[in-house]
Formats: sequence, structure tokens, C-alpha cells
Amino acid sequence: MGDMTLRAHHVRLTTFIQATEDEDKVLEAIGTFIPEDIDDEDVYFEVLETEGFFGNPIKVVNVEIKRSKAVRAFLRHFKELLDESARRYILENLDEKVDEEGTLYVRFNKQKAYLGEVEVDEGGDTIQVKIKVKAFPMRKEAVVKAVREWLEEKE
Repeated sequence: MGDMTLRAHHVRLTTFIQATEDEDKVLEAIGTFIPEDIDDEDVYFEVLETEGFFGNPIKVVNVEIKRSKAVRAFLRHFKELLDESARRYILENLDEKVDEEGTLYVRFNKQKAYLGEVEVDEGGDTIQVKIKVKAFPMRKEAVVKAVREWLEEKE
């Protein structure tokens, strides 16, 4: 295994729970992305009640991982979850997936995540993973390069 680990300040996962959806199932779907070896107290969960576009009740789930050990565990797990096509898709679209602040954004199909499957999805019903990458200098190009090297490296 190479030593191209990605470094990140924090990770955030966000998704919505429609009124018709079972909250526990949605939390389970998010759980697909959270490695089992992370301490529960290192995962900050919040569920906010809000309104959807048409005034329908909707909940937003935010999950945040900040402690560096937990972030490292998340990144290892995240990379393992990605199959060849997910990895290739992210690499091919890296420029759009990284913002000027150095955050990598990837969305995954929520229905598939229920089943423990990970599939990149640009649709509306997704789990969004946001990874705030550490890079020097802190510029978009440096982050893109760091993510590219990390994803291209075979275990």
C-alpha cells in the first residue's frame, strides 16, 4: 500500500428525509459511509426540520466528522467504498467536484446506499459527501492534484 493518504480538516455528509421516508432507513443509508471503527462521539449528527420547495415538511440530516483520527478512518473507508467506475467518474470530473475553498463534493444515490451499495449520482435524492481537503498551498489546483494522486493510487 502506498503512502498517498489524503489529508482533510473535516468531512460532512448531508441528505434529506422526505415525509414519506423512514428516518431510520435514511440514517442507515448514511451509515454506509461511516466506518465502524469510528467512535460514536466523533460523529456529530443533527436532524433539522424544515420545509421543502413546495412547503412540504422535510428533514435535513447533517453529519460531521472533525477529529483527525476519525477523519483519517473515514477517508480510508470512503476510498475502499468506491468501485472502479465511481473512482474513474470522480477523477474525470474532478474540476467540477472541487470548489475554490478546497472542498471535494461527491453525491451518492441514497436508495443504493440503503443496500450498502455506493454509486455516484448527480440526481436530487442523494447523500452528499463534502471533504474539506488539506493542501499546501491552499488552492484549488493543489487540492485537485492531491485528490487525483490519492484516487489513482492502487492499494
